[in-house]
Amino acid sequence: MKYIIQFLIIIAFSFLGEVFHFLIPLPIPASIYGILLLFTALMMKWIKVNQVREVSTLLISVMPMMFIPAAVGLIDSWSIIKSHLLTYIIVTVVSTFVVMATSGFVTQYVIRRDNKKGEE
Repeated sequence: MKYIIQFLIIIAFSFLGEVFHFLIPLPIPASIYGILLLFTALMMKWIKVNQVREVSTLLISVMPMMFIPAAVGLIDSWSIIKSHLLTYIIVTVVSTFVVMATSGFVTQYVIRRDNKKGEE
C-alpha cells in the first residue's frame, strides 16, 4: 500500500504539470512543470522525502528502459538524421556540458547555503 501511495503522489505532480502546461502557453514540457512542482513541494517540506523515496528509487532504476522507444524512433528516422549528424553531435555535446556546469553550480550553491545555515 505504501508504494501505491508514493506512486500516486508522483502521478499527482505529473498531472499538475499537465495542468500547468495546458494553462501556461510556454514551450515547456509538462514533465518539467511536474518536476519543478514536486521539487518545490519537497523544498517547502509539504512533502517529505520519505513519502516518495522507495518509488522514486524504483523509477530511477528502470529509467534506462524508458529510453528504448526513443532509441527505436531514432533508428527509424536514420535516413533523415544522417544528413545532419554533425549538428546533432555538436548540440548534444554542448548541451551536455551546459547541463553539467549548471548542475554543478546549483549543487555548490545549495551546499554553501546549507553550510551557512548550519553555522548560524
